[in-house]
Amino acid sequence: MNNPAEKIMTATQARALRDLLKAEGKRLAFTNGCFDILHRGHVTYLQFARNQADALCVGLNSDASVKRNKGENRPINSEGDRAYVMASLAAVDSVVIFDENEPQDLIEKILPQVLIKGRDWAHYVSGREVVEANGGTVVLADMVEGKSTTGTIEKVLNVYGKKD
Repeated sequence: MNNPAEKIMTATQARALRDLLKAEGKRLAFTNGCFDILHRGHVTYLQFARNQADALCVGLNSDASVKRNKGENRPINSEGDRAYVMASLAAVDSVVIFDENEPQDLIEKILPQVLIKGRDWAHYVSGREVVEANGGTVVLADMVEGKSTTGTIEKVLNVYGKKD
């Protein structure tokens, strides 16, 4: 799919993709996050995630979910914009927006064979039990040191000054 909008799917469509891949002897990987201001750490992480299977589905936190998890000033970019940018990446095969605080329900619907999360979440990987119970694996990814959305926002504020 060359059109990013075609990669933005419902959970049902992502499950159909997973089932199609499985019928072909291929595996679907899944990861999730806010991906608010895309940076090198995100891209490196997504490339790693994609390399764990034949296709990658990204669960993207909705605007409401980001606000609950990150605070009232986030996200910087809307869920529609974040989904479109995410879907434009070569490493990403599908994007599903979810409204819950964590992707457990979405993972249960899609049933990916590989679940990827950053090593900073090693203490708790949402969806681990359902993926492993269905014969899948969980892979922890190293993070790129010094790269974060919070750091990017802080740098912008330092350079351009905070306006109240």
